[in-house]
Amino acid sequence: MDIRNEVRKMKEDSPAMAALSLEIRNRALADAAAALTANREEIFAANRADMDAAKESGVAPAVMKRLKFDEKKLTDVIEGIADLIRLPDPLSQVQLCRELDEGLTLQRVTCPIGVIGIIFEARPDALVQISALCIKSGNCAVLKGGKETSRTNKVLFNLIYKAVTASGLPKGCMLQAEQHNEIDELLSCHDCVDLLIPRGSNQFVQYIMNNTKIPVMGHADGVCHIYADEFCDLEKAIPILVDAKTQYTAACNAVETLLVHRRIAGDFLPAAAKALTGAGVKLRGTKEAADIISCEVMGEEEFNTEYLELVLSVKLVDSLEEAVAHINRFGSHHTDCILTENQENALKFMQLTDSAGVYQNCSTRFADGFRYGFGAEVGISTGKIHARGPVGLEGLVTYKYKLFGSGQIVGDYASGKKSFHFKNLDAISS
Repeated sequence: MDIRNEVRKMKEDSPAMAALSLEIRNRALADAAAALTANREEIFAANRADMDAAKESGVAPAVMKRLKFDEKKLTDVIEGIADLIRLPDPLSQVQLCRELDEGLTLQRVTCPIGVIGIIFEARPDALVQISALCIKSGNCAVLKGGKETSRTNKVLFNLIYKAVTASGLPKGCMLQAEQHNEIDELLSCHDCVDLLIPRGSNQFVQYIMNNTKIPVMGHADGVCHIYADEFCDLEKAIPILVDAKTQYTAACNAVETLLVHRRIAGDFLPAAAKALTGAGVKLRGTKEAADIISCEVMGEEEFNTEYLELVLSVKLVDSLEEAVAHINRFGSHHTDCILTENQENALKFMQLTDSAGVYQNCSTRFADGFRYGFGAEVGISTGKIHARGPVGLEGLVTYKYKLFGSGQIVGDYASGKKSFHFKNLDAISS
């Protein structure tokens, strides 16, 4: 397949995609969900073949969890699509309406980004989530999944594409890239791809960022922290910590480092260690931590490690400020949490910690578009431009300025014949 030629066709179809009514987009989503449900056995059979092949090739256990697409995953993505359908239209929303002069009105109106390339490793459910979000937001999507789930991805894509094009979406609404060499071809399409969203390992994301002129949105690592403040509630804190580490260890929002205030370390660490090791977690920590609990001693430079397995780093700190300094240095600016009953400390932590998600007294695993009520997400962005945190519908739209005039020319304003009298008006849908 000639990726450049196909993507150019998508670019030509993107205005038609952007102009589709909410009714057509929602109907396409409903039809896609129905197609997935009706063909569940075909999907599961393809996934079993992918899982068997991955196991034979020695794929790591953390990755194997991501590859699986079973009844539970299908139920989750169908629920996600249903939630997405219920969400209001992200398009044609007037964010600003201002009269510049009599008969000269400016509007800032939301619109799709255009053609988005999403390159993801493992997780076939990501293909469904991404497709659905792009459809709802009026974007065309180029999808490139990992080779480990090539059979599952192909079945999912074919079912969705057939359903949505039959519902009225243009032929260029979606494209599946299947060959590895097509990634480099896609990276060169800066004239017809508006945004790239990579999902995968640090090395993979860095490669994407370093080899394209296309804007890239996403994150490279998920080194998340929990800081047990001196005012934390031990009974409340331990279940949160265990959940954040063990509920789904292969996710980028699983906690990787525990920071504990020295004043409570003598009580907190033994209780935490008992609960964590009981859940199968291996502990690594500083020499100081190892003097309190049984753990492997690690060096300071190792605290930027993303384990994605049942391993947790542990360190003691003197203050909230020291905890924040550690997080800002070693963290990935993804999601970090403070366990405390002191609201002033919680707000201070949230203000100083430079991360997309800052939490108090809850698991870092809540960092997810579905759990935020976004319907789903295309990924997590740790950048600060355009979109940050779980990227749902709002992160997949941009805006344009519409100026409605009645014969005005700039010369009249430059000469002083006319003058602006800026007046904000009530915004109405464009």
